[in-house]
Amino acid sequence: MSKILTLGEIMLRLATDTGIRLDHTQQFMAHYGGGEANVAISLANYGHEVKYASKVPSNPLGNAVKKHLQSYGVLVDSLIMGGERLGMYYLESGCGERGAAVVYDRAYSSFATMKELEWNFDQLFADVELIHLSGITPALSKNWQKMILELLKEAKKRSIKISFDMNYRGKLWTVLAAKQTFKEILPYVDYCSAGKLDALNFMDIPENESALNLESAADMAYYYQAMNAKYPNIQVFYSTLREVYSASHNTLQGTVWNQGELVTSKIHEINPIVDRVGGGDAFAGGILHGLLVKMKLNEMVDFATAASALKHTIHGDCNQFSIAEVKAFVAAESGKIVR
Repeated sequence: MSKILTLGEIMLRLATDTGIRLDHTQQFMAHYGGGEANVAISLANYGHEVKYASKVPSNPLGNAVKKHLQSYGVLVDSLIMGGERLGMYYLESGCGERGAAVVYDRAYSSFATMKELEWNFDQLFADVELIHLSGITPALSKNWQKMILELLKEAKKRSIKISFDMNYRGKLWTVLAAKQTFKEILPYVDYCSAGKLDALNFMDIPENESALNLESAADMAYYYQAMNAKYPNIQVFYSTLREVYSASHNTLQGTVWNQGELVTSKIHEINPIVDRVGGGDAFAGGILHGLLVKMKLNEMVDFATAASALKHTIHGDCNQFSIAEVKAFVAAESGKIVR
């Protein structure tokens, strides 16, 4: 299988039980996660050689992060130990019409306060054929806005494919700041996770006024085509379409676009949702796996969407399913007992 590098911030997540408000809880469920780490775990589950680069404090929480990644087979030789603290966030679990809410406590974390890239590039990029990054990283600091460009330029020098998940977080930076940074990043990208709102807000794509349903899968062909016209270096775009009926009842459909061809998955009805966090990362991991093993587009999007649907059924940030389990889920009717 392929050798992959993902780089970003991993955090401690403290979540309330369903039905308990954050300011009334007396206990939390603890999990470790972050977009790039979650993608790394998915790809390691699928048999790829994946290493994760980040910086965490040299204390029991940093050690717990290391053990978490190693338990899924992710390589941690590029995990730097140092700095003051591990970033955290609190999750108030949603229920019914009340959606989940996040409170960040990640300021001054070991990763966010990095002032320079502390890795040896020859070691970091050794034999790597794909690097996966996200828009969360440049949102953390002005330094990271510069450093992520250094990483992208170095990867390009080494003919490494670049995967980028735009992953805008409104609590971390403004649309304008993100737009300016994304315009610098996107010319280096080969595979991009981006949807309609990304096209409208960050790429100056005009809205498709002729569409009867702006959320439909068929309408995404317009946005993908327009995004590719603006950034012809990006070969593959992908995203999910989600219909939210309640915090615990959603439908999910995957879309992938490759050089003019749009393919969609079947619509998955997920009810009840156990934990929605990390569902997008599970989808990204499935798409990247499909690209790396050269799946047909329809197989790729079915696999990735099934992986995301499965992620919604377990607690924590990361996908815990193997290739065989995802494929069995694709083939079977949802909910059948596996005997």
